[in-house]
Amino acid sequence: MGIVKISEELHEEIRKASGAMSRSINSQAEFWIKMGMMAELNPTLSYNELVRKLLLSESLTLQGLIND
Repeated sequence: MGIVKISEELHEEIRKASGAMSRSINSQAEFWIKMGMMAELNPTLSYNELVRKLLLSESLTLQGLIND
């Protein structure tokens, strides 16, 4: 595990978002990093499509979680 230095302002935004999303600060930062990487690699996909792709990459079953 490494250390990433970020601004105090960004850390505060991560802290607020982590509370709203019921995640740890580290988990929230990791989620945003993953989503940012995916968005750069898949610029035509929407947020929902990126989340779906992330869930599928983690081998999670989406049956019953989405309405077709």
